[in-house]
Parts: sequence; C-alpha cells; structure tokens
Amino acid sequence: MNEQLPTRQRLLLFVGSIGPLGHLPASGTITVAIVGIPLFYFMHDLPWLAYALITAVFVAASIAIHEAGDRILGEKDSRKLVWDELAGFMVAVAFIKFSWPIAIAAFLAERAIDIVKVPPANWIEKRVPGGWGVVGDDLVAGLYTNGLVRVLLWLLPAWGAAGMG
Repeated sequence: MNEQLPTRQRLLLFVGSIGPLGHLPASGTITVAIVGIPLFYFMHDLPWLAYALITAVFVAASIAIHEAGDRILGEKDSRKLVWDELAGFMVAVAFIKFSWPIAIAAFLAERAIDIVKVPPANWIEKRVPGGWGVVGDDLVAGLYTNGLVRVLLWLLPAWGAAGMG
C-alpha cells in the first residue's frame, strides 16, 4: 500500500481489502472461502429481518468502499478490494440453513457464476458506474446462486440437513 496516502485513505484500503486478503492471488475467491463461509455459518440462524438488514448495510458499505477505494487506486473494480465478493456471497446464502455440502456448493456456484458474469451481471459491470456497478454484478451472481442452491435443496433435501430457512 502506498505510504504516501493520507492515513484515512490507507485505512479505507486496508478495510476494503480485509487486510492482506485483497493482496493475495485469487483474492475474491480466497476472501469468500476464509470470511464468507464462516459468515454464512454465524449468520444463518439469524431472524430473516436481522439477516436482511445486516446484508443491506453491508451492501451499502461495499458500494461506498468500492466507490472510494477505486478512486484512490485509480482502478475500476480493483482486485484489492473484496467487499463486493462478500456482499454477493451473503446474497447467495441468504435465508438458507448452513450445512457443509450447501456451503461448498454455494461457494463453488457463486464463484463460477461471478467469474463468468452471467447476464445481466456483465451488463451491470460494464455500464453501471462506480461502486454500484462493482457490487451489482456480484449481487446478480448471489441471486443466481441462491436460486440454484434452493433447487439443489429441493432435489437433494438431505444436503441441507435442516432445509431452507
């Protein structure tokens, strides 16, 4: 990180990259594995309204962090900033009970869908400016993944242990 940046900007970039995670190869995938899956485990039993509010606040913070962080770095959708990946994963597993098979399936599906940029994610990423575009494509991947996981739970209910929340 550039030591010549003001402290406030360095702090924003540190938070936006979740410390060292944003500086690793495949930073988004690693962040979802290290932070997203445990977040799913700890949040899956929350009442739906609490989960929805926490996710909405996280998404709003992600948009702001990516907007400011990309401006500081002079990049669009910098790989160093990883909150968008977590926001997408929070949507991917929203209102679904945790089980390891579901966590792994959701992780693999969300990462693949996010990387491929299934429409309209590709359109959002290219045409929506700033933090909204950066986070928006991940939210689309999360919505697709959530639907896919629900179909998997319907087809293979034993995978979900407790089923859908």
